[in-house]
Amino acid sequence: MKKGLVLVCACFVLSCAALPALRPLDRPPVCPAPFLTEKTRLIHAIEAGAAGKTRAVLIGIALADPAARKLSAAVLTPEGVALLEASYGPSGAAVSRALPPFDSGELACRMMEDMALIFFAPAGEPVSRGASAEGETVCRWRAQSKGWVDVLQGQDGRIRIRRYSEGGRLEREIALSGDAQNPYAAIELQASERVDYSLKMTLLEAEEVKSAPQAGREDRGDKP
Repeated sequence: MKKGLVLVCACFVLSCAALPALRPLDRPPVCPAPFLTEKTRLIHAIEAGAAGKTRAVLIGIALADPAARKLSAAVLTPEGVALLEASYGPSGAAVSRALPPFDSGELACRMMEDMALIFFAPAGEPVSRGASAEGETVCRWRAQSKGWVDVLQGQDGRIRIRRYSEGGRLEREIALSGDAQNPYAAIELQASERVDYSLKMTLLEAEEVKSAPQAGREDRGDKP
């Protein structure tokens, strides 16, 4: 029993070894909070690239509900052809339509997980807070599935989100270039997979979606 406990502790220590160290501060910092708090529909122009090649600009429409942690999204060509229609919720991602290039492997599901990482605050309380080697404020969460999520904020107010594997390998880096009032004005995501890909998103429109339940009628605001 004791040997098993020692082995678990050793594995835990090793899993954290590759994570960037956080420098303790005199007072725990306030965690950066760019995440959505209300049900919101967002429309972005997207430049998607893979293996260093940039594709044509696409249009992304997302409906994100942070309270339910549910997200539905569609990616269209400028002509209005839907290349991807998918959703994300507590049970994971589901894809209802995926045309090239989103039909390859798990790319569509990974992109929906990335959207959830961008728009939804990490669940629970951070496991540690401090400062990075560059002087950024950092809050670190244990990811719900596995791994770690860091939310960082520099002295200029810019926010980054990083997701690490269980062993500390950087898997996602997201840079939010908007201001405090509109953090999703510009988003850059770099994903490290077997085939790396990137997303550059420029906000075209955002609006909160207010549900107004009426007797005998269902809320129709569940699609992008």
